[in-house]
Amino acid sequence: MPSALDGIEKSATEVEELTRQLNHHAHCYYVLDAPELPDAEYDRLFQRLQALEAAHPELIRPDSPTRRVGAPALEAFEAVRHAVPMLSIRTETDTEASGAAAFDARIRRELGLSELDPPVPYVAEPKFDGLAMSLRYEHGVLVQAATRGDGEVGEDVTHNIRTIGQIPLRLRTPEGASAAQSVPPVLEVRGEVYMRRDDFEALNDRQRARMAAGTKGEKTFVNPRNAAAGAVRQLDPAIAAERPLSFYAYGVGEVSGPQAGGPVWATQWELLQALRDWGFPVSDLACVAMGAPELVAFHQRLAAARDTLPFDIDGAVYKVNRLDQQRSLGFVTREPRWAVAHKYPAQEQLTTVLAIEVQVGRTGKLTPVAKLAPVFVGGVTVTNATLHNEDEARRKDVRVGDTVVVRRAGDVIPEVVGVVPRVGDTAPDGTPWPPRGEPYTAPSHCPVCGSVALREEGEVDTRCTGGLFCGAQRKQAILHFAQRRAVEIDGLGDKLVEQLVDAHTVRTLPDLYRLGLVALAGLDRMADKSARNLLAAIEQSKHTTLARFLFGLGIRHVGEATAKDLAKHFGRLDAIMGATPEEAASVEQLLAVRDVGPVVAQSIHTFFQQPHNREVVEQLRACGITWPEGEGTADQSTPQLLAGMTVVLTGTLPTLSRDAAKDLLEAAGAKVSGSVSKKTSFVVAGSEAGSKLDKARELGIEVLDEAQLLARLAQP
Repeated sequence: MPSALDGIEKSATEVEELTRQLNHHAHCYYVLDAPELPDAEYDRLFQRLQALEAAHPELIRPDSPTRRVGAPALEAFEAVRHAVPMLSIRTETDTEASGAAAFDARIRRELGLSELDPPVPYVAEPKFDGLAMSLRYEHGVLVQAATRGDGEVGEDVTHNIRTIGQIPLRLRTPEGASAAQSVPPVLEVRGEVYMRRDDFEALNDRQRARMAAGTKGEKTFVNPRNAAAGAVRQLDPAIAAERPLSFYAYGVGEVSGPQAGGPVWATQWELLQALRDWGFPVSDLACVAMGAPELVAFHQRLAAARDTLPFDIDGAVYKVNRLDQQRSLGFVTREPRWAVAHKYPAQEQLTTVLAIEVQVGRTGKLTPVAKLAPVFVGGVTVTNATLHNEDEARRKDVRVGDTVVVRRAGDVIPEVVGVVPRVGDTAPDGTPWPPRGEPYTAPSHCPVCGSVALREEGEVDTRCTGGLFCGAQRKQAILHFAQRRAVEIDGLGDKLVEQLVDAHTVRTLPDLYRLGLVALAGLDRMADKSARNLLAAIEQSKHTTLARFLFGLGIRHVGEATAKDLAKHFGRLDAIMGATPEEAASVEQLLAVRDVGPVVAQSIHTFFQQPHNREVVEQLRACGITWPEGEGTADQSTPQLLAGMTVVLTGTLPTLSRDAAKDLLEAAGAKVSGSVSKKTSFVVAGSEAGSKLDKARELGIEVLDEAQLLARLAQP
């Protein structure tokens, strides 16, 4: 008689086999586009696996296809620090085919090649219009997916990336694989998440049907990239699963094992083939191009096929094929010298200006916006286009009634390129020319809050001076105030601020300190525990420094360094803002602060002259926000061991974040610079240090690790 243990072992064997079969057939369907199994049979196997896992949850494997959908919704995204930064690629400004030749000439010059040397081999690929993604595999199993973020820190979106059928949950090693084909213990695959055009249209059809049925909160999407971005950043993976995403792999980040040393893959092309062998989709359009002529041919061939492709692209990418040459070329200002993004000219169309309205941005910038007769440009219907500023609108002489050329600059932001000259009695569409409006003039007051709108000397933009008081700037003001480098309210992110402002729960900064548990817990996706944590963070933020508080106010031109200088110079807030506007620090007094010039001084003075700004500051103090009066920054008592020194940080330190290390150095009197020069006193280097470390060694500049830095700061 079989035992219960025998039954579990039999189920475990069946689960393993079903998982293997389903993952194989998913690869055939999503990646190879060559299904080997009818949908009904795939569904039967899938349902059998679901039943076994429901009966024996302990048998659920990390690579089970059932894990693609059904994970619980998250409350927020976790931050992920990339082991290897996701660097940006330089954009070739020449959008013609000649830009490819210019890149090749630059590479040959950097490599020291003469006209007699053979052509440089490149890998040429389409530049997908999607979102860069990093997929981390450990022992062949997907453990984490992260967005690019700022290149060093992204967001954990694993729960949504699992829903993409093209992304393998477990990597496969081909039979008889070479060292280059073996899956390393740790592998970060870099690629692009995007949405196909047909999937995008089908998604919008579903959205329109839901809107017609009266479903609240539904909307159509502007373009495939926006739809893909929205899907990736859904807190609920069930919603992400409804928005079909695709993926192409094109590179790697961190790699451990034999491949980490570099000699296994000799070329970028070999790397792409390894990615394909492991189960990733790699673009069939990618190819090896020998020298400038073949790069030019690729650029022209891709441009001709652009409109017929099943997905959006905004250019081509060229990478030096040989990895030893990539290493030789290195990086410049965090961009690889050995790669370039070669964009195409933006698509343009004609339409009519119906009106010119003023839009107030999150930072107070007043932007004239042309309201247009709807026109289809670059894959989307455009009804608004920026005129940038008063000077630009007058230079182009754009007026109501004009026929204009509209372009999606970079295929993203619609702009008016110019006005079509009026020749004859009729417009291009055959109708009589409509009367022209008056030339655009920037308003003297903000159209949202009524505050004075000013254009600073030497500036092209007119800005609202309402700051903390202006409704259009409210969300930005709150996010700026709550950021880590300001007063720091942990957990107060974009989505939550949007809810608080849109619900009119928070109208000004002091309202944050009046929030209660009931108001927070009633917000969408805000659990009781999250609400309590946020309230605790708000309470904790009351204890800050004068420098952080000044920076958090968002005074134009006042960054962290200037806020610290103001705090150290004046010591007290009252010495800066005064008891009344008339008693506030004068422009002359502000000019006495280190590195404060006329523009910055006038900006600070203007800010504290505004009654509504002073009222917000006083209310914040009444809410209990305090700092050590007379001390400026809380770290001012730290011995100035590094006074007069210039220090550069590079790489990832073992325990200190970049911000923490910078704070320690500045507290000790040092100036932290972003580049190495002969004036650099010393460099603090961590793991993955790049060109800055090389430059320091070249100049003979002292290099410290984290332990040596801390030891130096601890000296009496």
